[in-house]
Amino acid sequence: MADGPPTTLLVVDDHPVFRMGMAALLGSLPGLRVVAEAESAEGALDAAGEHRPDVVLMDLHLGDRARSGVDATREILRAHPGTAVLVVTMLDDDDSVFAAMRAGARGYLLKGAAPAEIDRAVRTVANGGAVLGPAVASRAMAYLTGLHTPGAAPTPLPELTARERELLDLVARGLDNLAISRRLTLSPKTVRNHLSNILAKLQAASRAEAIVRARQAGLGGS
Repeated sequence: MADGPPTTLLVVDDHPVFRMGMAALLGSLPGLRVVAEAESAEGALDAAGEHRPDVVLMDLHLGDRARSGVDATREILRAHPGTAVLVVTMLDDDDSVFAAMRAGARGYLLKGAAPAEIDRAVRTVANGGAVLGPAVASRAMAYLTGLHTPGAAPTPLPELTARERELLDLVARGLDNLAISRRLTLSPKTVRNHLSNILAKLQAASRAEAIVRARQAGLGGS
Protein backbone atom coordinates (compact mmCIF):
# COMPACT_ATOMS: atom_id res chain seq x y z
CA MET A 1 0.00 0.00 0.00
CA ALA A 2 1.31 3.49 -0.84
CA ASP A 3 2.18 5.75 2.06
CA GLY A 4 0.27 9.01 2.57
CA PRO A 5 -2.86 10.27 0.86
CA PRO A 6 -3.44 9.34 -2.79
CA THR A 7 -2.67 11.72 -5.64
CA THR A 8 -6.02 13.06 -6.82
CA LEU A 9 -6.76 13.36 -10.53
CA LEU A 10 -9.20 15.11 -12.87
CA VAL A 11 -9.54 13.65 -16.38
CA VAL A 12 -10.67 16.09 -19.10
CA ASP A 13 -11.54 14.75 -22.56
CA ASP A 14 -14.60 15.18 -24.77
CA HIS A 15 -14.46 11.57 -26.04
CA PRO A 16 -16.33 9.52 -23.41
CA VAL A 17 -14.76 6.17 -24.31
CA PHE A 18 -11.21 7.52 -24.02
CA ARG A 19 -12.05 9.52 -20.90
CA MET A 20 -13.64 6.58 -19.11
CA GLY A 21 -10.80 4.30 -20.18
CA MET A 22 -8.18 6.71 -18.88
CA ALA A 23 -10.07 7.13 -15.60
CA ALA A 24 -10.32 3.35 -15.20
CA LEU A 25 -6.60 2.90 -15.90
CA LEU A 26 -5.54 5.59 -13.45
CA GLY A 27 -7.97 4.42 -10.80
CA SER A 28 -6.41 0.95 -10.91
CA LEU A 29 -2.93 2.24 -10.08
CA PRO A 30 -1.71 2.36 -6.47
CA GLY A 31 -1.59 5.79 -4.88
CA LEU A 32 -3.78 7.44 -7.53
CA ARG A 33 -7.46 8.38 -7.26
CA VAL A 34 -9.67 9.90 -9.96
CA VAL A 35 -11.96 12.40 -8.23
CA ALA A 36 -13.75 13.81 -11.30
CA GLU A 37 -14.12 13.73 -15.08
CA ALA A 38 -15.06 16.56 -17.45
CA GLU A 39 -15.78 16.83 -21.17
CA SER A 40 -15.37 20.58 -21.67
CA ALA A 41 -13.28 23.53 -20.55
CA GLU A 42 -16.20 24.83 -18.50
CA GLY A 43 -16.65 21.45 -16.83
CA ALA A 44 -12.93 21.24 -16.14
CA LEU A 45 -12.92 24.63 -14.42
CA ASP A 46 -15.92 23.70 -12.30
CA ALA A 47 -14.45 20.33 -11.33
CA ALA A 48 -11.04 21.83 -10.54
CA GLY A 49 -12.68 24.37 -8.25
CA GLU A 50 -14.81 21.77 -6.51
CA HIS A 51 -12.31 18.94 -6.10
CA ARG A 52 -8.91 20.74 -6.14
CA PRO A 53 -7.13 17.79 -7.82
CA ASP A 54 -3.36 17.40 -7.61
CA VAL A 55 -3.12 16.66 -11.34
CA VAL A 56 -5.39 17.45 -14.31
CA LEU A 57 -5.03 15.25 -17.39
CA MET A 58 -6.05 17.61 -20.17
CA ASP A 59 -6.95 17.02 -23.80
CA LEU A 60 -6.38 20.08 -26.00
CA HIS A 61 -9.17 19.61 -28.51
CA LEU A 62 -12.47 19.78 -26.66
CA GLY A 63 -14.89 19.78 -29.58
CA ASP A 64 -16.53 22.88 -31.03
CA ARG A 65 -16.68 24.76 -27.77
CA ALA A 66 -15.57 28.31 -27.14
CA ARG A 67 -12.54 27.38 -25.04
CA SER A 68 -9.81 24.86 -25.81
CA GLY A 69 -7.76 22.72 -23.49
CA VAL A 70 -5.04 25.36 -23.62
CA ASP A 71 -7.53 27.97 -22.38
CA ALA A 72 -8.72 25.61 -19.65
CA THR A 73 -5.11 24.91 -18.60
CA ARG A 74 -4.33 28.61 -18.32
CA GLU A 75 -7.49 29.38 -16.34
CA ILE A 76 -7.13 26.42 -13.97
CA LEU A 77 -3.53 27.31 -13.16
CA ARG A 78 -4.44 30.95 -12.67
CA ALA A 79 -7.09 29.96 -10.12
CA HIS A 80 -5.22 26.98 -8.61
CA PRO A 81 -1.46 27.44 -9.09
CA GLY A 82 -0.68 24.37 -6.98
CA THR A 83 -2.34 22.08 -9.51
CA ALA A 84 -0.25 20.32 -12.16
CA VAL A 85 -1.56 19.89 -15.71
CA LEU A 86 -0.50 16.95 -17.85
CA VAL A 87 -1.63 17.26 -21.47
CA VAL A 88 -2.71 13.99 -23.10
CA THR A 89 -3.76 14.67 -26.68
CA MET A 90 -3.58 13.58 -30.30
CA LEU A 91 -2.17 16.98 -31.34
CA ASP A 92 1.60 16.92 -31.91
CA ASP A 93 2.08 20.08 -33.99
CA ASP A 94 4.42 22.86 -32.84
CA ASP A 95 1.62 25.35 -32.16
CA SER A 96 -0.17 22.96 -29.81
CA VAL A 97 2.96 21.91 -27.92
CA PHE A 98 4.21 25.46 -27.45
CA ALA A 99 0.79 26.86 -26.54
CA ALA A 100 0.36 24.22 -23.84
CA MET A 101 3.81 24.95 -22.44
CA ARG A 102 3.16 28.68 -22.39
CA ALA A 103 -0.14 28.04 -20.61
CA GLY A 104 1.77 26.28 -17.83
CA ALA A 105 1.37 22.55 -18.55
CA ARG A 106 4.08 20.49 -16.84
CA GLY A 107 3.79 17.53 -19.16
CA TYR A 108 2.78 16.65 -22.71
CA LEU A 109 1.99 13.14 -23.92
CA LEU A 110 0.33 11.83 -27.04
CA LYS A 111 -2.68 9.55 -26.72
CA GLY A 112 -0.69 6.58 -28.01
CA ALA A 113 1.45 6.60 -24.85
CA ALA A 114 1.74 3.28 -23.02
CA PRO A 115 0.06 2.89 -19.61
CA ALA A 116 3.44 2.73 -17.87
CA GLU A 117 4.47 6.02 -19.52
CA ILE A 118 1.23 7.70 -18.41
CA ASP A 119 1.73 6.36 -14.87
CA ARG A 120 5.27 7.77 -14.69
CA ALA A 121 4.19 11.10 -16.16
CA VAL A 122 1.36 11.58 -13.68
CA ARG A 123 3.64 10.89 -10.73
CA THR A 124 6.39 13.10 -12.13
CA VAL A 125 4.23 16.19 -12.58
CA ALA A 126 2.50 15.56 -9.24
CA ASN A 127 5.93 15.76 -7.60
CA GLY A 128 6.78 19.04 -9.31
CA GLY A 129 8.69 17.67 -12.27
CA ALA A 130 8.17 18.05 -16.00
CA VAL A 131 7.79 15.35 -18.62
CA LEU A 132 7.52 15.26 -22.39
CA GLY A 133 6.68 12.29 -24.55
CA PRO A 134 9.46 11.28 -26.97
CA ALA A 135 7.42 12.45 -29.96
CA VAL A 136 7.40 16.06 -28.75
CA ALA A 137 10.60 16.26 -26.67
CA SER A 138 12.95 17.35 -29.46
CA ARG A 139 10.82 20.23 -30.68
CA ALA A 140 10.09 21.32 -27.11
CA MET A 141 13.78 21.42 -26.28
CA ALA A 142 14.41 23.49 -29.40
CA TYR A 143 11.66 25.84 -28.25
CA LEU A 144 13.14 26.17 -24.75
CA THR A 145 16.63 26.71 -26.14
CA GLY A 146 15.28 29.48 -28.35
CA LEU A 147 13.56 31.11 -25.39
CA HIS A 148 16.86 31.33 -23.53
CA THR A 149 19.10 32.39 -26.39
CA PRO A 150 20.78 35.69 -25.40
CA GLY A 151 19.47 38.55 -27.45
CA ALA A 152 16.56 36.55 -28.88
CA ALA A 153 13.53 38.72 -29.51
CA PRO A 154 10.49 37.74 -27.41
CA THR A 155 7.49 36.38 -29.28
CA PRO A 156 4.76 39.03 -29.50
CA LEU A 157 1.46 38.04 -27.86
CA PRO A 158 2.75 34.58 -26.86
CA GLU A 159 -0.72 33.44 -25.80
CA LEU A 160 -1.59 33.23 -29.51
CA THR A 161 -0.55 30.44 -31.86
CA ALA A 162 1.70 31.24 -34.81
CA ARG A 163 -1.28 31.06 -37.17
CA GLU A 164 -3.32 33.40 -34.96
CA ARG A 165 -0.47 35.93 -34.86
CA GLU A 166 -0.17 35.74 -38.65
CA LEU A 167 -3.88 36.38 -39.03
CA LEU A 168 -3.92 39.18 -36.46
CA ASP A 169 -1.00 40.83 -38.25
CA LEU A 170 -3.11 40.98 -41.42
CA VAL A 171 -6.07 42.36 -39.47
CA ALA A 172 -3.82 45.06 -38.04
CA ARG A 173 -2.66 45.87 -41.59
CA GLY A 174 -6.27 46.67 -42.47
CA LEU A 175 -7.29 43.56 -44.41
CA ASP A 176 -10.89 42.42 -44.11
CA ASN A 177 -11.91 38.81 -43.56
CA LEU A 178 -12.36 38.00 -47.24
CA ALA A 179 -8.92 39.35 -48.14
CA ILE A 180 -7.40 37.41 -45.24
CA SER A 181 -9.08 34.19 -46.31
CA ARG A 182 -7.65 34.61 -49.80
CA ARG A 183 -4.19 35.53 -48.54
CA LEU A 184 -3.96 32.55 -46.17
CA THR A 185 -6.01 30.14 -48.31
CA LEU A 186 -8.53 29.66 -45.53
CA SER A 187 -12.29 29.56 -45.63
CA PRO A 188 -14.12 32.68 -44.35
CA LYS A 189 -15.58 30.54 -41.55
CA THR A 190 -12.10 29.47 -40.43
CA VAL A 191 -10.98 33.09 -40.42
CA ARG A 192 -13.98 34.04 -38.28
CA ASN A 193 -13.22 31.18 -35.87
CA HIS A 194 -9.59 32.26 -35.56
CA LEU A 195 -10.66 35.85 -34.91
CA SER A 196 -13.08 34.71 -32.24
CA ASN A 197 -10.30 32.76 -30.53
CA ILE A 198 -7.95 35.74 -30.80
CA LEU A 199 -10.47 38.10 -29.18
CA ALA A 200 -11.07 35.61 -26.37
CA LYS A 201 -7.36 35.05 -25.69
CA LEU A 202 -6.58 38.78 -25.74
CA GLN A 203 -9.75 39.52 -23.76
CA ALA A 204 -10.51 42.14 -26.40
CA ALA A 205 -14.09 43.34 -26.70
CA SER A 206 -13.88 44.18 -30.40
CA ARG A 207 -11.83 43.89 -33.57
CA ALA A 208 -10.68 47.48 -33.08
CA GLU A 209 -9.38 46.72 -29.61
CA ALA A 210 -7.52 43.68 -30.95
CA ILE A 211 -5.91 45.88 -33.62
CA VAL A 212 -4.70 48.27 -30.93
CA ARG A 213 -3.22 45.36 -28.96
CA ALA A 214 -1.59 43.99 -32.11
CA ARG A 215 0.06 47.28 -33.00
CA GLN A 216 1.27 47.77 -29.44
CA ALA A 217 2.95 44.37 -29.75
CA GLY A 218 4.62 45.31 -33.04
CA LEU A 219 2.26 43.56 -35.45
CA GLY A 220 0.66 45.22 -38.46
CA GLY A 221 3.75 47.15 -39.50
CA SER A 222 4.63 47.90 -43.07
